[in-house]
Amino acid sequence: MLLRLVTAFALATATLTASADEHSHANHMMAGAPAVHQVWSRAMPPTAPTGAVYFTLSNPGDTADRLIGVKTARAEKAELHTHVHEGDMMRMQRIDSIEVPAGGEVQFQSGGNHVMLFKLSKPLVAGEQFPLTLIFEHAGEVNVDVSIQDQAPAADDSAHQHH
Repeated sequence: MLLRLVTAFALATATLTASADEHSHANHMMAGAPAVHQVWSRAMPPTAPTGAVYFTLSNPGDTADRLIGVKTARAEKAELHTHVHEGDMMRMQRIDSIEVPAGGEVQFQSGGNHVMLFKLSKPLVAGEQFPLTLIFEHAGEVNVDVSIQDQAPAADDSAHQHH
């Protein structure tokens, strides 16, 4: 009985130590990951085949990173886009990546950088949320929840998300 108790204690201690080591390693790996703030999408009519996602990226790390892709089950295709001026007109253009400078911030907003969602799997309804994965060159994948809203969140909203 005593041997069984000692064995169980040793096994529990080893498991807790391994779990603590994994947790510490995960925190170290995520320490320099870009933070994603105010992730939202505008509610769209049920027949709209596209939508857009907006947010702010901040990079607390000492080295620049690059957002190189996005994906979500909510749309058949998700792409990074920006708006460019051509004469008196402004048009959307797909871009391959966006640099997030060390210690810097990048805005994704209407009329600027944004994520375009094509062939939505279901309408963007105010009050709902859906997952979005941001893919970085160095930090890897960062998962966020997109809040679907009728209008843009207030600029002073300090809520932020990062996983």
